[in-house]
Amino acid sequence: MRRRAAARLRISAETLDHLINEAGEVSIARARVEGELRAIRNSLADLADSAARLRAQLREVEIQADSQLQSRLSVLEEQAGEFDPLEFDRYTRLQELTRLMAETLNDIGSIHQNLARGLAEADSALLHQARTSREVQQRLMRMRAVPFSTVSERLHRLVRQTARELDKKVELEVEGAELELDRSVLERIAAPLEHLLRNALAHGLETPAARAAAGKPEAGRVRLMLRQESNEMALVIADDGAGIDTDKLVARALERGVVAAGSAPAEHERLQLVFAPGLSTADTVSELAGRGVGMDVVRSEIAAIGGRIDIASSRGQGTTFTVYLPLTLAVTQAVLVRAAGGLFAISTALVEQVLRLKSDAMAERYRAKQVEHQERVYPLQSLRHLLEPGTPTEMEPYNSVLLLRSGIQRIALHVDRLVGNQEIVVKPVGPQLARVSWIAGATVLGDGSIVPIINPVVLAQRSSSRASLFSTTTLVPQYAARRPAQAPLVMVVDDSLTVRKVTSRLLEREGYQVATAKDGLEALEQLRTALPRLLLIDIEMPRMDGFDLARHVRGDERTRHIPIIVISSRTAEKHRNQAAALGVNAFLGKPYQEAELLQHLGDLLGAAVH
Repeated sequence: MRRRAAARLRISAETLDHLINEAGEVSIARARVEGELRAIRNSLADLADSAARLRAQLREVEIQADSQLQSRLSVLEEQAGEFDPLEFDRYTRLQELTRLMAETLNDIGSIHQNLARGLAEADSALLHQARTSREVQQRLMRMRAVPFSTVSERLHRLVRQTARELDKKVELEVEGAELELDRSVLERIAAPLEHLLRNALAHGLETPAARAAAGKPEAGRVRLMLRQESNEMALVIADDGAGIDTDKLVARALERGVVAAGSAPAEHERLQLVFAPGLSTADTVSELAGRGVGMDVVRSEIAAIGGRIDIASSRGQGTTFTVYLPLTLAVTQAVLVRAAGGLFAISTALVEQVLRLKSDAMAERYRAKQVEHQERVYPLQSLRHLLEPGTPTEMEPYNSVLLLRSGIQRIALHVDRLVGNQEIVVKPVGPQLARVSWIAGATVLGDGSIVPIINPVVLAQRSSSRASLFSTTTLVPQYAARRPAQAPLVMVVDDSLTVRKVTSRLLEREGYQVATAKDGLEALEQLRTALPRLLLIDIEMPRMDGFDLARHVRGDERTRHIPIIVISSRTAEKHRNQAAALGVNAFLGKPYQEAELLQHLGDLLGAAVH
């Protein structure tokens, strides 16, 4: 029996793009639910800690109550009747209450277990939903994918036409044309690919006479090969021409001032000069060669979609360009970083390595203005300084540095804080930012915040050449307006979970970064790794009280400059005098007035944060 053909349905590309965007919205909603579940999990952990503390305190009360029973033996002997006091316990009301509280604590423990079990079930269901959502998204992506063979005929025609214009004989071989790419990626790479092919014919392949003299076939050969490598597509363009004359390239670079006089670049550095703007090895200017434009544009176009390009050449044997492209532009992996009070996403395709450097090692790298790693040199840049020129770079005990590569350019990027790796849904930016070359798009996180996707390598190039189309004071206007230029870190030290949460929410709402500690000892441990701009501390705390904490802070050279505000229910004159003697900057009573606290914060930090 003949097998029935599968039914097919035509849909418009616009409808498919809309479905992919909706699938991305599902991923964003899932990320928001995951964030809420993390908050619930943290609350359950706080509940377990509070129940454990209450159980320990209740045990102490029970011990005190039992000791009172022994002191009442004489009274109990008169009332015991036929039973000895040691044979028949007489419980006081306090003991009865402690046992009732113990039963309530056991009930709380049972409720906690039920909530934890429900949370685990929710995690499992969310994981299943994530798998299903990812599968739907991948199927939609495959629906949007088109085989590379759809542009093969166009490339063959281009090569034939260019060969006629140059009076050369060329054979184009395409391998892996059956592999599929995202339609948007294929559209963006078409123009750079055509330029690479023209460049191979104009600069790489010799004339038939020159090839015959070199013992080569008169017809040159250009191979275009596609292969998938992990989550990238590698596109290789190789010719069997004369290769790149690096000596001639360096000479032209010296004439143009691209290379400093007297310098001796290594061979791989010489090849990178191909991508320098305004540089060409052609002896005559034509429509296809000699103008010195094109390869820098190719590199920029490839970098704009999160790709990169490598070059290899051998004199007399040919040149090979390898272009690495993302499989899709809709969903990608990104590294989230903080700098200049904002959150930014950087495609993981740009990241070669992540380093954690101590403050003294970081200062040494800044003095050298570069980072050396695996025999490669990366010029050092600060993302804070790139976004806000003139602002001082702040050192932390441990500093995060990303080694980035975009095209042939490499930089070491110092960021304020490394948030982590995350799969993001890429959204197009509006027309106001479409011409900003270093902004590749934006994404929406689970909490609803909008995060720009940036290419810091391009930003560094624009900054160094002073050629940026937008000043840094106007970049991402709707995003920067919501956040302070530099969000100060404030540490809240209080043994009350409620006070820590309420105060943290107030400060975060006002634009501050917040760290919390349960007592003075935990605060000192955190001060070893991160220095806040201001401390909010309570007086009465376990292990180490507020006065001892203030004494340690003022006695340490690293921390003595940090302003301290005491918030305590102990507001007697002697407590205030003791705080003033220890160098406390302000003293507030509980419950504090929000406006008064914010006013003190603004005064002590130099300016109020809005």
